[in-house]
Amino acid sequence: MKVFKFGGASVKDAEGVKNIADVLEFTGYKETFMVISAMGKTTNALETVVELYFEKGDYVSKIKEIEEQHLKIAKDLFQDSEEVFYSINQFFEDINAFLRRNKSPNYNFVYDQVVCCGELISTKIVSAYLNSIGIENTWIDVRDFIKTDDTYREGKINWSETEKNFANLEKGPFYITQGFLGSDPNFFTTTLGREGSDYTAAIIAYCLDAESMTIWKDVPGVMNADPRFFDDAQLLNKISYEEAIELAYYGASVIHPKTMQPLRQKEIPFYVKSFLNPENPGTEIQKELRLDPFLPCYIVKKDQNLITLTTKDFSFITEDKISDIFNRLYALKINVNMMQNSAISLSLCLEDKYLHLDEFLLNVESGYKIDYEKNVSLYTLRHFDEKSSYSFYKGKELLRQIIKNTLQIIVKE
Repeated sequence: MKVFKFGGASVKDAEGVKNIADVLEFTGYKETFMVISAMGKTTNALETVVELYFEKGDYVSKIKEIEEQHLKIAKDLFQDSEEVFYSINQFFEDINAFLRRNKSPNYNFVYDQVVCCGELISTKIVSAYLNSIGIENTWIDVRDFIKTDDTYREGKINWSETEKNFANLEKGPFYITQGFLGSDPNFFTTTLGREGSDYTAAIIAYCLDAESMTIWKDVPGVMNADPRFFDDAQLLNKISYEEAIELAYYGASVIHPKTMQPLRQKEIPFYVKSFLNPENPGTEIQKELRLDPFLPCYIVKKDQNLITLTTKDFSFITEDKISDIFNRLYALKINVNMMQNSAISLSLCLEDKYLHLDEFLLNVESGYKIDYEKNVSLYTLRHFDEKSSYSFYKGKELLRQIIKNTLQIIVKE
């Protein structure tokens, strides 16, 4: 089977859903498993619902606003389909009902039970539309197949259970399912980390021994730089698994960091293509492919935090101190994207997705003098050499580091 993945930008409105049908007619869809994200910015909107719920704000009005947006898309797709409109209404009733009866103070648990509805609704709408125009498909709930532990918002895959579930799936039909989601041993919903739909597709490709996996994006493929931040970005025609893993690790937004490993293990060919121009070849990612064309690759991570910890007694930054600091960061789910240490200080570029940075600083302030700059940017240049231009970033340089052919610079913009 082939695995396709379509992101939120591809289904942000009725025209986007119709375009998916055009892509499928062009590529063919027999023996295909299609993973779809939430529509447009629905995940962001549902995150706002969770925030309002915990702040005791008017989350009900926000839910109604999101429902209206989905009903509008459905009305643009269907002249008359009571079943679809009923399904949409039911999903939003379920969100309201869950929040009314919920007793758990666990933010991450509540987040997963609410935010999951974005993918469930989008796949129902797309599945119903494709069936209505003769592209027959089977909708399945991915939570019945992908099993995780109970680490809410960052579920860890139970590979043996997940593989067993997919082994029982009939091969051949065209399936449509959700990205980003799984379920824990008690069948509560878990999510796989923000932007985790690519990872979902890779998990499914691995479990099905897929012929190939294709991610359909609103860009031509993998570029050597993000066109939003860099001028003259160019398409990379071919990349090795290893290069793609490095680019994802340093923050290339086209590829989710967890996506590559399942594909690499079974050497499943991976393509990144444009849903606007499906006839174009896009980017091919396979084993031992040479970077083509061979170009420097520029990556930027915004919303970072540069923290420098200096020992108060001028003792050395030894392995035990570094271990303690990293254990604290791990416990608070704070990612380290760059580190640099001297004899008495340790500088860290941190990504605070779960807003725990202030708690971390409180934890370490007794032992260290703390200097920090919030809201900095981390620029990474892969395939750097002495001829490379430094004009790719603007702002005040705070820290730089070169490891082999990779240059990283932290900038206050």
